[in-house]
Amino acid sequence: MLANFKTIQSYGSSEIIIKKSRFIGHAKPVESEEEAIHFIEAIKKEHKTATHNCSAYVVGDRDQIQKQSDDGEPSGTAGKPILEVIKHQGLKNIAIVVTRYYGGIMLGAGGLIRAYTDGAVVGIEAAQPIYKVNHQRVMIEVDYTWYGKIENELRNQGMLLGDIDFTDKVTVTCYPLAAAADAFINWATDFTQGQGVIIAGENEYIVHKNLPE
Repeated sequence: MLANFKTIQSYGSSEIIIKKSRFIGHAKPVESEEEAIHFIEAIKKEHKTATHNCSAYVVGDRDQIQKQSDDGEPSGTAGKPILEVIKHQGLKNIAIVVTRYYGGIMLGAGGLIRAYTDGAVVGIEAAQPIYKVNHQRVMIEVDYTWYGKIENELRNQGMLLGDIDFTDKVTVTCYPLAAAADAFINWATDFTQGQGVIIAGENEYIVHKNLPE
């Protein structure tokens, strides 16, 4: 798993008007090339009367799948600018379609590039860029006498906390950054003077609006 990556939270769309042409930017998070293709086809079906539905997508931890389509616009004026926006913003696992309804005024190659760039940008903004950060789930089980002390210390540290279960003992679920998980487990063992039971769980991506420091 990557330490973190930037993507978008959910499907979003937004529209801009440029010289009477409507450009609608649609953006969606995707997990596979098949999902990206399905999304693009769905937008094309929804906007089947549009002049063009140009698209691009990037999929994979290493951005290994990158595709773009001008959908009838002059070569290099639509799909490539959309793809460049994705790459410039450092986004992963995303598909974008920019739908154009022609307004009767020619834009020229430079104008088309700017229009499809702007269409991609507003689509991304509508879909809300986020970061997915790799955390490890760590559960700390302690007697009730320890609960107040450890909870206070964890909150002072700014630790991301999950469920707190109260049974015969208290189990606090924590989500340290994956890279810092071993150090956190050592700290928890020392802090509880070896009386706590520390259980290392699985790694998972957690959504952040900004990268944690």
